[in-house]
Amino acid sequence: MIGRRITHRTVDGVRIPGTWRPAFIRNGPYHLTELFIYADGMIDCWGLVTFEEFEEKLQTGWVATSLPDGAPASVHGLARWRFGEPRSLLTPDLLAAEVRDTIDQLNGRPDSTGRCLAAVEVFLADRTEENRAAARTAFMAVPVSRRRYALSDMDRKDWPLRVLVAGPGGQTYLPMDSPVTQEQYDRALVYFEERAQLLAEARARVPADGPEAPYAPVIHLHYSNSNKPVADPGLLGLRNGYPAPITVGKTTYPSVTHAYWASSAAQPEARAAIAAADTAAEAGKLAAGAPRREGWAHARTAVMTSLLRAKYDQHPELAEILLATDDATLVYEDLDSAFWGDKSGRGRNWAGRLLELVRSELHVRRAGISGL
Repeated sequence: MIGRRITHRTVDGVRIPGTWRPAFIRNGPYHLTELFIYADGMIDCWGLVTFEEFEEKLQTGWVATSLPDGAPASVHGLARWRFGEPRSLLTPDLLAAEVRDTIDQLNGRPDSTGRCLAAVEVFLADRTEENRAAARTAFMAVPVSRRRYALSDMDRKDWPLRVLVAGPGGQTYLPMDSPVTQEQYDRALVYFEERAQLLAEARARVPADGPEAPYAPVIHLHYSNSNKPVADPGLLGLRNGYPAPITVGKTTYPSVTHAYWASSAAQPEARAAIAAADTAAEAGKLAAGAPRREGWAHARTAVMTSLLRAKYDQHPELAEILLATDDATLVYEDLDSAFWGDKSGRGRNWAGRLLELVRSELHVRRAGISGL
């Protein structure tokens, strides 16, 4: 289960989602650490490895599932101890299976539990012994540590599943279970019929605000120092430094960047010089040497929002480019600023976020939504 343990690593500017779980690394002593698992199948166990390499580390004991009595162990910088009567719930094969399921979950694919439940649906729709055998095989492929959670029912746990796939007179995978009676089997069938009805009702419910996508595609607005407008700028036209003049009050600025940096300067003469700079890059350099207005750090996002609205109001052709990005996440590359830019996943990406806000406002107008 991933739960709230969400992390990522960045590869070529793209975020690879991941999660983590505790594990022991055996490098002489045993070290309790975090095992990081990523959607692309890479696993960090004191070194980034492929899933196949991870399986090798499990078999060699580098990632340890056996904990010998009396063996030294530690959590770096926190504590040291020796194992006393340890009991491990995992084997190398079981941990590998759980990690494989986690990679499926990170990719939004059915994991072993999902495949099991799909096979059960096939059996319930056509109750042949062949389909029951397929459902049983799929159920037994679920890691034993996860079977009790397969139905997300902490009252009955996996009892209906193991009874259903065993069938009347059959034996479940648990040695303490008696052979399945007809009455137990009938109860399991009723359970799945009621469950199917509840799931169908849940799927039919649509949130008041409409269906939600778990994520949006990403569009990268790469750095550019273009100083001349072009006939078809594409995404380049969404850069703040793109030469699209905007008029704010009585002043016309060559670009949003010019207007932003001019607004930031405390002295009128500095604002005039920045507004007259030949390029957006030059405007930034002039602003760096001029004092900022008091309170600028707290006002800058509001100023930038106003300037972006002006840009796309005054340049409908660029507004069309912004609207064409649909609901994509806009990742703005800024070489200098971790506030405005994404900085390979380490920045706050405010430039991209404000573009998404202005895009939404443009969609409001196009949809004719009033009263806002």
